[in-house]
Amino acid sequence: MTSSRIFVKSKQMIDLRSDTVTLPSSEMRTAMANAPVGDDVFKEDPTILELEAYGAKLFGKEAALFCSSGTQTNQIAINVHVQPGGEVICHEESHIYKYEGGGIAKNSGASVRLLPGDRGRITAAAISKWINPAHDVHFPLTQLVSLEDTANRGGGAVYDVAEIAQISSLCKALNLPLHLDGARVFNALAVNGLDPAAYGAYYDSISVCLSKGLGAPVGSLLLGSATFIEKARRVRKVMGGGMRQAGIIAAGGLYALQNNVERIPLDHLHAKQLEQALNTCPQIQEVVPVQTNIVVAILKDASKRDIFIEQLKEKGILCMAFGPGMIRMVTHLDITASDCEFCIETLQKM
Repeated sequence: MTSSRIFVKSKQMIDLRSDTVTLPSSEMRTAMANAPVGDDVFKEDPTILELEAYGAKLFGKEAALFCSSGTQTNQIAINVHVQPGGEVICHEESHIYKYEGGGIAKNSGASVRLLPGDRGRITAAAISKWINPAHDVHFPLTQLVSLEDTANRGGGAVYDVAEIAQISSLCKALNLPLHLDGARVFNALAVNGLDPAAYGAYYDSISVCLSKGLGAPVGSLLLGSATFIEKARRVRKVMGGGMRQAGIIAAGGLYALQNNVERIPLDHLHAKQLEQALNTCPQIQEVVPVQTNIVVAILKDASKRDIFIEQLKEKGILCMAFGPGMIRMVTHLDITASDCEFCIETLQKM
């Protein structure tokens, strides 16, 4: 296993800032080094074609498109689904709105209807109230609903499948596409126990990140119908995302899908252990209940947040600020049991 530790001023650190910090294992590096490649813009890279076919089949979709990031797959999907002047419905803390550089407005010329909800999750009932009347020219046309599962700002919260089913039914009845920002979709699947294809059936398009809990160094897949993906391929080119011999990086994603999915519950176990340790810290007011691999703690004294983060850093643990008086820790495949034990002991001593 590749170590998650980095060196800060010659000190070895346990990096819990995000699951994006994972390093490719030696086995993954070997797969990448040996990957057959070709020109992907000509649809001639065999490794990318294999990855796209594997991902599409896994989630029961007709086709897939390999892209450089989850932001790119999300923004491409929105651009295909939505016409300029249209409106996207999503949670007010969703990644597509909050952390993608204003891409919905810049790339697609669309407005956003932001809904409140429990830990990053919205409901069919809430969505139905904000479907704009198509006959009234005062309102933008509602053209897309987007969910995020797990919800990053919700501390890794997982949607109830029954709620997703209701949202999907509502969207189908209104001929409204439903997109999934599945940056950590395999964490959600590890909790709800659904087969990816059964889960994928609820959505018209899905973004799957390969570089977080799955441990690939770069890349995401966009999944959907063959017609949708062909349109997405054109948008990817327009956005400068056409890649050539990218099978070298696609091989890391393929290895991740084939080898690193079943171990994800271990990350959830480590996160629960960190949750328990944080709850023993006198500085901590509460910890958002952990469902997956994200741990969000709220300090009693919000002004001491940066001090708390610096104290952990001095002891060899990296975490990140997550809002006023809040810190975030994220477990991943490079956090070992011994790393977790060290973090627990450190927190208990604090």
